[in-house]
Amino acid sequence: MSDRQFHTGEISLRYRDEGEGPAVVLLHGWTLDLDLWGAQAAALRDSMRVLRFDRRGFGLSGGTPDARADVGDLVALLDHLQVGRAAVVGMSQGARAALAAALCIPHRVTALVLDGPPDCFSAGDAEADADLSMEPFRTLARAEGMDAFRRVWRAHPLMRLHTDDPAAYAALDRMLARYPGRDLTGPAPAAAAAVDAASLTRLSLPVLIVGGQYDTPARIRAADALARALPGAERRRIPGAGHLANLDNPTDYNDNLRAFLQRQSRVAA
Repeated sequence: MSDRQFHTGEISLRYRDEGEGPAVVLLHGWTLDLDLWGAQAAALRDSMRVLRFDRRGFGLSGGTPDARADVGDLVALLDHLQVGRAAVVGMSQGARAALAAALCIPHRVTALVLDGPPDCFSAGDAEADADLSMEPFRTLARAEGMDAFRRVWRAHPLMRLHTDDPAAYAALDRMLARYPGRDLTGPAPAAAAAVDAASLTRLSLPVLIVGGQYDTPARIRAADALARALPGAERRRIPGAGHLANLDNPTDYNDNLRAFLQRQSRVAA
């Protein structure tokens, strides 16, 4: 499937559109891009229309990362493709964006999957959380360059792979090499807004919260907190996987994702 481009304002964003059926949008995390989802697109496109894009400032998309623009960019893609409603899957920083979409445009979101979310009840600077501080990375990138940042970030627990599959390591390295780092070398982006816990009780859509068995303690706590706050949310742990659960154990990840989305599609029909 070849890359395509769409525009939101003056920003050009890379996307891919595969398969037919109920739509699902896949949102990647910080320093990553749409290639994170290759195995998931392959698993879902026989029964769903799979949409994925490089969020602004990441991968091959233009602009500077801006959490405040994520929902607008998602809507722009849906409108560009004339898709009325879609399930939304968000990984890590993308989970914050997916949750924001469900709260801001509930009429456009059919179901929600939150994978390895940060602490959404606190304002977020990139993926600010108990397990990640951004300022040291900004200092490193500005003083020593992006290659130095990539070496240090690649060794961080959130980027650690547990699989033996060399293709997963190669895919991760390619994504990190494409990350432009404009949010590190330029002005720091505005923090994402904190989620009001009371607002989550009003969400009536189906929710799956997923994460790797070996994700960081802070991310496991954040996922558990969301599971408690979201009425009827399902919680799944992916065995043998870290924070990048869809790369570490794509078989188990895909089975859980496909079963949840297909179940919601049948209910909606």
